[in-house]
Amino acid sequence: MSHTLGTRQAQKQRTRRALLDAALELLEEQSLGSLGLREVTRAAGIAPTAFYRHFRSVEDLGVALVGEALEGLHPLIGTAVSTTGDAEERIARAVELVAAHVDRYPAHMRFVVRERHGGVRAVREAIREQLARFTEEVARTLAEDPVSAGWSADDLLMLAQLYVEQMIATGCLFLESLESLEAMESLEATAPSPVPATGPGERARTRERVASTAARRLRLISIGRLHWPDRRAGGGTPDEGAPGRGTPCTGATGTGTAD
Repeated sequence: MSHTLGTRQAQKQRTRRALLDAALELLEEQSLGSLGLREVTRAAGIAPTAFYRHFRSVEDLGVALVGEALEGLHPLIGTAVSTTGDAEERIARAVELVAAHVDRYPAHMRFVVRERHGGVRAVREAIREQLARFTEEVARTLAEDPVSAGWSADDLLMLAQLYVEQMIATGCLFLESLESLEAMESLEATAPSPVPATGPGERARTRERVASTAARRLRLISIGRLHWPDRRAGGGTPDEGAPGRGTPCTGATGTGTAD
């Protein structure tokens, strides 16, 4: 009996995985709002009625994809503010971990970037909730750091938002560079007389340029953090609501709270 239940459970997991993978592949070319249930089940090779054993709706499937895409980023973002190692080591480690995450889950990251400000409310809210969790976790870590002694809860939360947004923006930078290289390689493959402009060497150089840009941005936040308490001497406080919201992919200064 237990063997039969185990077999059924395994089959259920395989079907769920097939639906998620089929949706991800279809979402490479379209938004979640335009994706149909029958389209997903046809690509997964299952009957439409079987879909409801796993998800209540296509929107529910989208929320599951958000969880898969962002859950793994929790330890990566924490690395950026960890007190282990010096600041440069932490920054380099954080940038490389984000790059590895994009390499491993490019379709998931493209989905999140597109849908963060997309037309499906449930998915927007799921992404916002995940980023809020990141921010709270980072704020708690920052509060334990002696550098943050005397900081208010609001200031810690603002700093945490900056780190989280910059890590998401770093993922976008790596994703955009990957897509650009893939597009160039596709053009080279179809050209009548191809002259290779890409390859392992170009990929490595592009990755290095992106990593350098991402590290500089994180370094700027870290430097600002060291000098931020100086504002107390003047008695000033930052404007409410700044930082502002950027573009869906490169909004490194936004809070990600607006619909």
